[in-house]
Amino acid sequence: MILETIEKENDIKKVAPEKWNLLADEIREFLIEKISVTGGHLGSNLGAVELTMALHLSLDLPEDKIVWDVGHQSYTHKLLTGRRAGFENLRKYGGMSGFPKRKESDCDCFDTGHSSTSISAGLGLVKARDIMHQNHTVVSVIGDGSLTGGMAYEALNNASRSKSNFIIVLNDNNMSISENVGGVSKYLNNIRTADRYLDIKEGIYNSLKDTKIGDPIVESIRRAKSSVKQLVIPGMFFEDMGLTYLGPVDGHNINAMLRVFKEAKRCKSAVLVHVMTHKGKGFEPAERHPARFHGAEPFDIHTGLPLHQKEKSNYTDVFSTVMCKQGDRNEKLVAITAAMPDGTGLKRFRNMYPDRFFDVGIAEEHAVTFAAGLAAGGLKPVVAIYSSFLQRAYDQILHDVCIQNLPVVFAIDRAGLVGSDGETHQGIFDLSYLSSIPNMHIMAPKNKWELSDMLKFAIDFDGPIAIRYPRGEAYDGLKEYREPIRFGKSEWIYKEKDIVLVAVGSMVKTALDVRDALKEKGCHCSIINTRFVKPIDTEILDEAYMNHSLVVTMEENVASGGFGEKVREYLDSKERRIKILNITLPDEYVEHGNVDILRKEVGIDAETIQKRIGDLINKREV
Repeated sequence: MILETIEKENDIKKVAPEKWNLLADEIREFLIEKISVTGGHLGSNLGAVELTMALHLSLDLPEDKIVWDVGHQSYTHKLLTGRRAGFENLRKYGGMSGFPKRKESDCDCFDTGHSSTSISAGLGLVKARDIMHQNHTVVSVIGDGSLTGGMAYEALNNASRSKSNFIIVLNDNNMSISENVGGVSKYLNNIRTADRYLDIKEGIYNSLKDTKIGDPIVESIRRAKSSVKQLVIPGMFFEDMGLTYLGPVDGHNINAMLRVFKEAKRCKSAVLVHVMTHKGKGFEPAERHPARFHGAEPFDIHTGLPLHQKEKSNYTDVFSTVMCKQGDRNEKLVAITAAMPDGTGLKRFRNMYPDRFFDVGIAEEHAVTFAAGLAAGGLKPVVAIYSSFLQRAYDQILHDVCIQNLPVVFAIDRAGLVGSDGETHQGIFDLSYLSSIPNMHIMAPKNKWELSDMLKFAIDFDGPIAIRYPRGEAYDGLKEYREPIRFGKSEWIYKEKDIVLVAVGSMVKTALDVRDALKEKGCHCSIINTRFVKPIDTEILDEAYMNHSLVVTMEENVASGGFGEKVREYLDSKERRIKILNITLPDEYVEHGNVDILRKEVGIDAETIQKRIGDLINKREV
């Protein structure tokens, strides 16, 4: 195999050009085989194989720099920099990350994971290069889906003023996670279909390249072709911004890309190379269902079907069902998502109520302020965004929703530990950053029925309110505990004495396991389901103080600014002489891996919690 000869960066340059296509085929076969076992981002990587090869053939790594926007398309880059063996443990705890990591390789120059950041980071690397009088090449690779994010345009605006070389590669596959939306997508579609321009350019180049006078003429045409583009492709958005535009070029034709990258490296300013690729290329199931294979679970190679069929509903399914039912009952209910109708469960709502569904693209900031406008106009918006991505809209939540006390519902999916995608995707900060905002209210359900009840409550609530719920299978225990949701009120699950476990959302299930272990040791133990993280239920804390000597708060959030910190602050303010144990995630970034393994590593699993309580009992601190 040719791929086995790639042991380190730049080894691809030893591969004969006539074998490049064979290497591309081997890379696709390798990725399909490995990701079918480990899971991972398949579609985006299959579409970027030749693009990555062309970049590695054009550049000298690690001296030259490639910044991958989001970074989920960097698997081929990892293969070409000698990390083939790492794919055995891709996205597993202690194994190779599914995203670029500087600590993994010198060829990963910038850690990424969220969208629309690569041009800003690349421009920073360019300026650092220039100030330090270096001369290496910097390339930022960004997808067309990422161009729906406003940060990309802030960076393009500044990049247009660059007086030294900076290459921006637009990887255009007409997809983000789901199909692209909005004016940028329409504009790029117009370029893709401008056959008259492509035919003229290729025809002239092919006719002249082999003649003695061909090269000077081609160079003259290149210098003048911006004017030709202006006539043939209306708008020329990027050129109008001050960027040199090259393309479109076939992103599966290595020779064509090598020619355009050579030209791009000669530019003394920022240049955008428009490369057209096909997401999922080479694997028919991924080509037919690119959204499904964006982040794939382990699957059968022959059919493309998941190896582990889902049996029970997850929290996203519950949210989806309730939204559809509430949409029928409330004509003012509208739903907003940021390029993830499938991932957030809003696809069914979109199909049923298309006029009340809004996919704004990868633009969380806009999603939130847009929702504020909808609310100010008399509608009831529900904004469904993953916890990790909602961080990007902190200012809009504070400034545009909460200052005005507008009735916007935030449905925060993937809250807590999410597993294999690692630091950039763990939803472990939302309780902290949301609870710091005046007028914000926060709920967390213990099971699937409580999520249903909380969503109905939130839709009727007159003010900003958030519901955070985890990834994965919805807990269906404790069905008999279904008191009506009352604002700011928690509920007793078990009411005994001595030890009280005050658990938030997903941690209620863990609290049941901790209680069972303590009961076996002869301990009395109560459980409170918090329900509301903000406002905290001070009445139930006062009640718990009367006959308990140890309060154990339990949450899947970092310690700083979390629920436990607020409980401790309240009890301290009342000068209550009671022992408090806060079970939280550490104030640090949690790496990728299986969620059960991560829970144990960070100390929020039932066994570790029970041991910590047992240690306090043995020390007679309780």
